[in-house]
Amino acid sequence: MKATVFTKYGPLTDVLEVKEIEKPTPKDNELLIKIYAAAICWGDRALITGKPFIARLSSGLLKPKHPIPGMEIAGQVEKVGRNITQFHSGDEIFADISECGFGAFAEYVSVPENALAPKPVNITYQEAAAAPQYSLVALQGLRDKGKIQNGQKVLFNGASGGVGTFAVQIAKAFEAEVTGVCSARNLELVRSIGADHVIDYTKEDFTKNEQRYDLILDIAANRSVSEYMHVLNSNGSYVAVAFESSALFLGPLISMTRSKNVSQLRHKPNVKDLFFIKELIEAGKLVPIIDRTYPLNGIAEALQYYGEGHPSGKVVINMDHTSRGEV
Repeated sequence: MKATVFTKYGPLTDVLEVKEIEKPTPKDNELLIKIYAAAICWGDRALITGKPFIARLSSGLLKPKHPIPGMEIAGQVEKVGRNITQFHSGDEIFADISECGFGAFAEYVSVPENALAPKPVNITYQEAAAAPQYSLVALQGLRDKGKIQNGQKVLFNGASGGVGTFAVQIAKAFEAEVTGVCSARNLELVRSIGADHVIDYTKEDFTKNEQRYDLILDIAANRSVSEYMHVLNSNGSYVAVAFESSALFLGPLISMTRSKNVSQLRHKPNVKDLFFIKELIEAGKLVPIIDRTYPLNGIAEALQYYGEGHPSGKVVINMDHTSRGEV
């Protein structure tokens, strides 16, 4: 099979190699998945480059523990281990495999049964691959950390990116009043997925207007927590989705001294939540947004674009099994 392999940390174009390796054999509690699409996450770049250095605490201090990167997949079950009970050969799945060895940037991967959920029936493999991690980041930030309620005024800074496009739609599914902050080129996109109000950050500083919000999800991490406090209602909640040091260190102090709640999200893969996302997608309340797609041999270019191009939605990798005579 073809797979993206790296054996040392460094610049994307220097350390990544797409080459032929042996197809994995699933263990008794695993399934062999034929991957049709994978999606890029922020953590992929950190995993490959080894930056920030803190990322190496889980991926290997001096060299990578996991030679095939990639976290989000959509595909089809090809083979099941003897202890598998929930899935069968031919079943369509999607998953976040970041806690079971990575390996999404390849044509096949072996994963445990408890990492998988059935693919939503009404979307493509490419759309399904875009969903497993970032939709859960948005869901867990809004529901678990933010305690979102019907009718609340919710603001997203970074509404047009991978997490933001899911967050806007999930907030609308919870019947909130949504304001999205993004650049001018993405205003119509954010409106089209349900935002009630949009703010072009190049023309308006949302931290200085008179509108107040019950819940703020900070996806961009380009403003200080104190600036957000000016537009957060008393008893409101601020949730940092991207890493925000002031939220992490000052959050407990702010939460103790004021009635406002400040927190930093640490997303966790969760199949129960993935089933919830599946239901939203199949109900037509959530549509994964894809900015660009690339072939597997364009993985370095795709990762470069993701890091520098400010994509509107997700960047997806297509696996071409037809070149091998496979369907």
